[in-house]
Amino acid sequence: MNANDIRTKYLDFFAARGHAIIPSASLVPENDPTTLFTGSGMQPMLTYFLGETHPKGTRIADSQKCFRAEDIDDIGDNRHTTFFEMLGNWSLGDYFKKEQIPWIFDFLVHEIGLDPKNLYVTVFCGDKKNNIPKDEETPMLWQKVFDDAGIDAKIVEMGSQDDGAIKGMRGGRIFYYDAKENWWSRAGVPDNMPTGEPGGPDSEMFYDFGTEHDMRLGEHCHPACDCGRFMEIGNSVFMQYVKKDEGVFEELEHKNIDFGGGLERIVAAAQNMPDVFLAVSSLTDIVRHLENASGKKYEDDLKSFRIIADHIRGALFMIGDGVRPANTEQGYFARRLIRRSVQYADALGIAEGTLVDAVSIVTKSYEEHYPELKEQEAEIKELFAAEETKFRKTLTKGMREFEKRAETGIITGEQAFLLFTTYGFPIELTQELAEQKGIAVDKEAFTNFMKEHQAKSRSGAEQKFKGGLADHSEATTMLHTTHHILLRALQIVLGDHVKQRGSNITSERLRIDFSHDEKMTDEQKSEVERIVNEQIQSAVPVIKTILPKEEAERLGAQKEFGQKYPDMVNVYSVGPQDAVEGNPKIEQAYSLEFCGGPHVTNTSTIKGTFRIKKEQASSAGVRRIKGVLE
Repeated sequence: MNANDIRTKYLDFFAARGHAIIPSASLVPENDPTTLFTGSGMQPMLTYFLGETHPKGTRIADSQKCFRAEDIDDIGDNRHTTFFEMLGNWSLGDYFKKEQIPWIFDFLVHEIGLDPKNLYVTVFCGDKKNNIPKDEETPMLWQKVFDDAGIDAKIVEMGSQDDGAIKGMRGGRIFYYDAKENWWSRAGVPDNMPTGEPGGPDSEMFYDFGTEHDMRLGEHCHPACDCGRFMEIGNSVFMQYVKKDEGVFEELEHKNIDFGGGLERIVAAAQNMPDVFLAVSSLTDIVRHLENASGKKYEDDLKSFRIIADHIRGALFMIGDGVRPANTEQGYFARRLIRRSVQYADALGIAEGTLVDAVSIVTKSYEEHYPELKEQEAEIKELFAAEETKFRKTLTKGMREFEKRAETGIITGEQAFLLFTTYGFPIELTQELAEQKGIAVDKEAFTNFMKEHQAKSRSGAEQKFKGGLADHSEATTMLHTTHHILLRALQIVLGDHVKQRGSNITSERLRIDFSHDEKMTDEQKSEVERIVNEQIQSAVPVIKTILPKEEAERLGAQKEFGQKYPDMVNVYSVGPQDAVEGNPKIEQAYSLEFCGGPHVTNTSTIKGTFRIKKEQASSAGVRRIKGVLE
């Protein structure tokens, strides 16, 4: 079975058990200022664990797109990928352990066909420091499902990962590990969790590929070993606690289930193939494309092939969700992935343009479940090509700068950092060139510069709320409504091809990125300003309406680029004059958009006159306007 087969089977399996199937949220979090990317299936669900009512009920399932920037440096082994899909099922105060464990075992063994003899599980041994008890119930439930499958499941006390390397398996199938291995929260172990953060013990499932243990990781292999023999394929989190204070945890009013199963890893297990790059067709097809283009075999340079395949797919999904290569925020990682792919493509002797051709391979693999990628294929290819061309130009200049720095006999951390930020030199390229010349690179200092740089990049995303808002103040809210009016004005003046490609709104100014190929003329800008101010002065109502998604689309409501929406959506209409709550007269509205709010209730409360302060290129085929209310 391939990824599409398993994804469909999973969603059908849980739909048959009363779960509402919801679409994946965007890779760019809508209202989570703590992170640049959606890195887990539970991230968009967090508010529901804390008591908010989910509009689709208490049983939910999906396949969530995820990206983990921290995994970039791990790419090259047989199982890590920056982008992945997380199969998820959630119980929001509904069922708990005794339903979840038999269900997920049933799915993996009977639906997917995994041999239960190759399955091993881990459970939580408790945390005395924080007075969190040992999970006694879960091992008993696992023993029953294994016993029903004819397998004697011995329970073994393991402890830490280091303990496992010393003690070994000891005939066990169910293993007690500490909080570092079997506790889940966004912040990690209980000690690291901030007040108000939910978390809970978990039970991880591992598939044993039976490969040879790497003795460099310890004398014995065990499920939590990183040698590659065991691969984690799923994790049932029993989200039942909330941190109230240091060392104080209380049970949530409703106990929740948060299951996350790595789709790519389950595919690998279903094929008994420990290398996800040879198991997952979207990655395998890129590898074969690269083999044909380079004349080399995958086995000749595993790291280069894996990095390129992973990074192309990851960057493509980012761009599909509205990210554009840049030097800050999410764009920093899109740019890094593409440029790193070019670097390793050069190492394989692959000609320019080969990576762009791989875009079609990925969009074809996902056209059934993510048709929006296929629809954006031409634009994604254009962005890939532009970024590759730009990087190759800077590489030429960067080589000259590298030669100058190399004359001193060492590349300092600051010099390596400048080579990266100014000329796009990945640190791996700087190290490789330095090694050829027999000189050193101060990698530690470079890492420190990079941490500072990434912190600054990340700060741009802090305090963001729905719709790219910096806050929910009166000034920001006025500019948010003005932003809606502006988008429609741009369509009126420039044409219906104009679509929003990004936004950022603070209390001082609004910023909108929109699809348009040409620089706006002064006359066009003046006309846009006139239309916006006319709507503001007309004192028209702004009304929120909850509609079925299909109805909102039929009415022409504007959507956020790359975003998937639930069955019921919020839309905000601006005008007409006689619109009122309950009778918004949407068909006659000046502007209609999918949006989470907040907005003014009438344009008459928008203070000031709208002015365009700057209009410039943002990326290929995308323009950017910065505007204010004066």
